[in-house]
Amino acid sequence: MTSLRIPQVLASLLVLTGSSLALAQTNTDRALPTQQQLSRFGLERAWWGQAVLNPARDKVRHVSMDEDMVYVLSTSGVATAFDSETGKQRWALTLGRFDQPSYPLVSNESLAMAVVGSTLYGIEKKSGRILWTLDMPAQPSTSPGVDENQVYIGTLDGSVYAYSLRKIRMLFQEQRLPKWSAEAMVWRSSAGKEITSPPIPSGRTVSYASRDGSLYNIATADKQLIYQLETNGAIIAPLATNGKIQFLASEDYTLFALDAQNGKIIWDFTAGLPIRRAPFVIDNDLYVAPDRGGMFCMNAAEGTKRWWQPSLTNFIAVVGNTMYASDLDGNLVRASREDGGISGTLSMRGFSVRVANDRTDRIYMSTESGLVVALRMRGETIPVFHKYPDRLPIIPQVAPEVPTPPAAEAAPDAAPDAAPDAKN
Repeated sequence: MTSLRIPQVLASLLVLTGSSLALAQTNTDRALPTQQQLSRFGLERAWWGQAVLNPARDKVRHVSMDEDMVYVLSTSGVATAFDSETGKQRWALTLGRFDQPSYPLVSNESLAMAVVGSTLYGIEKKSGRILWTLDMPAQPSTSPGVDENQVYIGTLDGSVYAYSLRKIRMLFQEQRLPKWSAEAMVWRSSAGKEITSPPIPSGRTVSYASRDGSLYNIATADKQLIYQLETNGAIIAPLATNGKIQFLASEDYTLFALDAQNGKIIWDFTAGLPIRRAPFVIDNDLYVAPDRGGMFCMNAAEGTKRWWQPSLTNFIAVVGNTMYASDLDGNLVRASREDGGISGTLSMRGFSVRVANDRTDRIYMSTESGLVVALRMRGETIPVFHKYPDRLPIIPQVAPEVPTPPAAEAAPDAAPDAAPDAKN
């Protein structure tokens, strides 16, 4: 009986998916901003695409990105990956079960990783093939942090677990996953309360924050505590880094800039309201948005305030000399990086799921029904990589064509050193 029902269920899903895509296609022109609207902002559509989901019972939960891909994860656990520059759908797959807790996908050079329920999925970035799954010993509370050697998971019980990617690959090849997941664990570290920020690895150390109001920096090899900073409030906002400076926002209204190597406070800034959103750094501009407190632009190195714009709520991207953000009404707002002056607003409230992009100069937004749009500066087909400029592919330089000089005419039957015509 079961074998007969599975094809029927799959057929129903295909019909629903086809109907959903057709509906999305019908509504696309009405939902997308027009080129005329965008041209007033100096923008253009780079691409748009439809994530795989059934909008009748499913919606977008997370959108994240790296320099290569844009990842959309729905409430049903369907993950869709688009090429970040062309919009081509690279893959779509189902992770976990409907409406399990999940967090935005993260990646390193070769793997995309997702936490759905209490399972960590390792996905081959280019193909979308699930390479392995790991069973977590406790319920995760954040997205993973990952480098090329290890993956770090924060949990609700205040633990951070480090797993060896090399050991995971070995266990996968031996077909011992997920049963023997614990064998890939390198160490476990503990904080006072729930881990609230995705761990950030930086070479030999990894940093994470807890609801107990502390920032922890430990060695990636053996979890030795390098330093700990205690604040007067819970830490909810994810951490941010800019070279050797680490930024920590606390619910005690304070933003700290720390020396990432030793934890020494370089400067601090009192915002006057709790800070629950991640700060973002582009070059030497630090954007921070306290709850109901507008947006500040700070000098990242010195901590001095450059400007404050009360109507802005969420950082989106930096494109050239312009910063794009959301306002209280959900509009896309164009503001000057220099002084925060607003030069235009575009109603895009339907695109309510927005990526805070500190990696490139692209703007990525999605509707809850999975219509994704990418915007860029008009005519700029090559992206600017803010965070990791060394990852920008080398563009081959094509030398300009040089006209071939006409072939010399054959000399008359004369001595080779004959004098030229005097008239020339």
